[in-house]
Amino acid sequence: MSLHFLYYCSEPTLDVKIAFCQGFDKQVDVSYIAKRYNMSKSKVDNQFHSVEVGDSTFTVLKRYQNLKPIGSGAQGIVCAAYDAVLDRNVAIKKLSRPFQNQTHAKRAYRELVLMKCVNHKNIISLLNVFTPQKTLEEFQDVYLVMELMDANLCQVIQMELDHERMSYLLYQMLCGIKHLHSAGIIHRDLKPSNIVVKSDCTLKILDFGLARTAGTSFMMTPYVVTRYYRAPEVILGMGYKENVDMWSVGCIMGEMIKGAVLFPGTDRILLSSQWSLWVSFSINSPLFQRQHCG
Repeated sequence: MSLHFLYYCSEPTLDVKIAFCQGFDKQVDVSYIAKRYNMSKSKVDNQFHSVEVGDSTFTVLKRYQNLKPIGSGAQGIVCAAYDAVLDRNVAIKKLSRPFQNQTHAKRAYRELVLMKCVNHKNIISLLNVFTPQKTLEEFQDVYLVMELMDANLCQVIQMELDHERMSYLLYQMLCGIKHLHSAGIIHRDLKPSNIVVKSDCTLKILDFGLARTAGTSFMMTPYVVTRYYRAPEVILGMGYKENVDMWSVGCIMGEMIKGAVLFPGTDRILLSSQWSLWVSFSINSPLFQRQHCG
């Protein structure tokens, strides 16, 4: 089955659309861009500059300046930068080997498509997407430009949050998830590092590489969602729906209150025992007894 990827560059002088199929057997020559905009090939080439960021090289549009690393993970490396066109700070994510295999390509495709389609105040906004490569044979790097936030929820959890701020963060998280679910989207990888916050307590959800549409007929893999935040039906390889995201939200809420991971199990057996202890504790608590046992 061919894997199609649509790439749109919102740079005014480079709004070329590139479509590629599995096998990279088609080419899009830079002369197309030059011809469309009456530009020389050298002028097109000069749209980009390379910056060393740690062990990686970012080749980005010249409008993005002062790149500084702010995070990294399995899906890629993220830098903060100044956008001279928009006159604002942004985050640039370089996807890690997006076309190494079909699985990586599908994740890159899903993340791009969902970020372009979803528009909500509690979902991170996609500002731009580009590649410095000029042909499909060379095409190997994808850069996503997003809003720059101040911290992820992992960092915020380490702070002492009052009830009002904690409630507001949780409310925004639920608003974002409700919007995704209303669009038939399951995030499937909710965790504190995929939730970002600004200093004014504005919260946004990001990272849609593992997201799927609800109600699809294919077998959903059990190896999604970081282990601490996986719902029992995911761990046990059962069928699951949007409610797996709600389990993750509950785990995150517990972590915000407790200041530590709620279920720090490293395997299925340990997690199952921790769930059992928690349920037993909850059922035997005075509050549960008063509410449910008269």
